[in-house]
Amino acid sequence: MNESDTVIELKGVWKIFGANAEAALAAARAGMPKTEVLSRHNAVVGIADASFSVRRGEIFCIMGLSGSGKSTLLRHVNRLIEPSAGEVHVLGTDVRALNDADLRRLRAERVGMVFQNMALLPHRSVRDNVAYPLEIRREPKSRRWAVSDQKLALVGLTGYEDRYPSELSGGMQQRVGLARALASDPEVLLMDEPFSALDPLIRRELQNQFIELSQRLNKTTIFITHDLDEAIRVGSRIAVMKDGRIMQVGTAAEIVTQPADDYIREFVQHISKLKFVLARSIMEPLGTLAPSPARDLSRAPTSTPDANLEQLVALSANQEHPIVVVDIRNIPIGIVTNQRLLVAIKDNQ
Repeated sequence: MNESDTVIELKGVWKIFGANAEAALAAARAGMPKTEVLSRHNAVVGIADASFSVRRGEIFCIMGLSGSGKSTLLRHVNRLIEPSAGEVHVLGTDVRALNDADLRRLRAERVGMVFQNMALLPHRSVRDNVAYPLEIRREPKSRRWAVSDQKLALVGLTGYEDRYPSELSGGMQQRVGLARALASDPEVLLMDEPFSALDPLIRRELQNQFIELSQRLNKTTIFITHDLDEAIRVGSRIAVMKDGRIMQVGTAAEIVTQPADDYIREFVQHISKLKFVLARSIMEPLGTLAPSPARDLSRAPTSTPDANLEQLVALSANQEHPIVVVDIRNIPIGIVTNQRLLVAIKDNQ
């Protein structure tokens, strides 16, 4: 990854809560367990030596159980929480070095945040709620309202501009919150469990909408969730946290199929691996196959090398021919036989 592609980078970030933070930090860095730090120093290790980077346009999911430190870590990015140690860089800026005025400018113009509880202003219309960040920047009313209407259209709320938050469903209120975060056109979005309080159907709908918006607007996003299924669905990459420490960072496929330890393995055990096993990894390359006059591939179904097991199974249904894997030029490069499919399914249930 080129440095120019890195939008957010945290290096060795620690956060210790308590009056004896300095001594507790030294003890934690020396390897003292979190429970012992608490008993000896009356201090809580909130974040332990966290490092990661986020690429431009990426949705980087941080997930873990309640108390794992994921929301605490997120708040270091825009310095809502001061780290006890470590480096935080956003858009090429050392966030820890910013004075109060520059930090406010970063939060107001370059980094937007969406919370689980949107805290919409009840006495303001939807349009005025979305326009509020621009009002703080003293933008003229005509521009505020034009931007507000545009962002509301993006999240599918055209026609609700003059409603009040109390007149909207929970899902619609979350859309208002997202529109408000987008109003200042930030380069970075920080999303703290934005959909976790919603019903499953509404949640999935908003996930779909957010993924589509993110791709269209090319926003760099850190997305917090306690739900592995949501992380897999939304994230380009995932960081799994436990007790303030990042346990593993990787793509969904890497997390599910190559868990770093027993904790991650237990976390992902309910996730089907079928969608993460690709044709390229189970096909027999054509160059290794012995010639077979009996094998007629002219009527065989075809797939790309990136088709997953679920897609391959659907292709092979009611077929007596193997699946032919073709490259971008539509040239055959391998085959997936029914036997290979069955073995792959058995190995990845």
